Amino acid sequence: MSKTRNSSNNTPFTAYQKLVIPILAIVQFTVVLDFMVMAPLGDMLMKTMKLNASQFAAAVSAYAFSAGISGLLAAGFADKFDRKKLLLFFYSGFIMGTFVCAMASTYHMLMIGRIVTGIFGGVLGSISFAIVADLFSFDQRGRVMGFVQMAFAISQVGGIPVGLYLANRFGWEAPFFLIVGLSILTAMVIIRFLKPVVTHMERKLAVNPVQHLRKTISNREYQLPFVTTALLSIGGFMMMPFSTPFIINNLHISQLSLPLIYVITGIGSMVTLPLIGKLSDRVGKYPTFVGGSILAIIMVFIYTNLSPIPIWELIVINMVMFAGIMSRMIPATALMTAIPALEDRGAFMSINSSLQQVAGGIASVIAGLIIYQQPNGNLQHFNTLGYVTISVMIVCIFLIYIINNRVAAKVNPSIQMPPSELASV
Repeated sequence: MSKTRNSSNNTPFTAYQKLVIPILAIVQFTVVLDFMVMAPLGDMLMKTMKLNASQFAAAVSAYAFSAGISGLLAAGFADKFDRKKLLLFFYSGFIMGTFVCAMASTYHMLMIGRIVTGIFGGVLGSISFAIVADLFSFDQRGRVMGFVQMAFAISQVGGIPVGLYLANRFGWEAPFFLIVGLSILTAMVIIRFLKPVVTHMERKLAVNPVQHLRKTISNREYQLPFVTTALLSIGGFMMMPFSTPFIINNLHISQLSLPLIYVITGIGSMVTLPLIGKLSDRVGKYPTFVGGSILAIIMVFIYTNLSPIPIWELIVINMVMFAGIMSRMIPATALMTAIPALEDRGAFMSINSSLQQVAGGIASVIAGLIIYQQPNGNLQHFNTLGYVTISVMIVCIFLIYIINNRVAAKVNPSIQMPPSELASV
């Protein structure tokens, strides 16, 4: 049993908390859909714009690198403003960047759109997680993360299939127009219903933003979580850009069948994600992480070594593999929210998000260098990506163990701690 298990893990949500959860989930949905839709559109984009594997990987990583840079730049300011205002500011920029992607007619214009979208969209996750940490107690965060991370599943059930349908009918630009419209509606909901989030501002920072950023980065308690976040991202992003080309060209699944795969996989995820969140709060975040890692390692090995199979077998493998991956991400994210002090929370989350994005971009670039696409479309060395992913997952098991022990020392009521430390959890 994890040391971080808390006897009060059934703390109910208030009415306002129940309102905040879907708002943050919808924000995550639009951001995740914008990023994830690049993968299923990969084969279409590569053929329409005549891109090779390295160019497509560069288009994917452009978002990640720009998001990483903006995360670092925003970190020093993240704890000096109302988080609601920050959320709206960056969400507006995200909408503009996505619109540029929708209007792109050349590869270079698409790259500009991905960079702008990354600059603003890459910070939204860290702001959302900081809001979660501000408004929800530690014993509630596993459940909250389970619901917020359902953005991945909902994007698979509704967003990606609808986007692919629109792309097949009207062109690859259509999904981006869909995201723009939905994001504008979501911004209106935030303006109307989300209250200012200013608790962190009660502790006035005596340092300027640059000093605050430097102080947060140099904090030895935060450095291991930063490294772990980067490795978690490398393990999660490496296969993503080339999964759809692999399915179409190596497994001989039709482009028209992709919506069915995403719908059924997403429905399975919608069922399992809340259960994973509850499990991480009840049995412990680390045991859930380890179980998810073992399952993910097995399924990644199977998936990356597949030869042509019936579509129903691919769907089952996808569902189980995604359940394993999310069983890692949900408890790991919940653990990370307990690391920073209250006055550092926004900066910590921004830096964490920045490292996540940069690591994802590096993973995409590495994947593009490893993968070779033959003239007939087949991808070579996809299994090599799987072996690298598995190795990184094994390392993360040991790193999360150390982080879990640190968090246990903070949340264990039998350990005497300064009020400032207790408040941060």
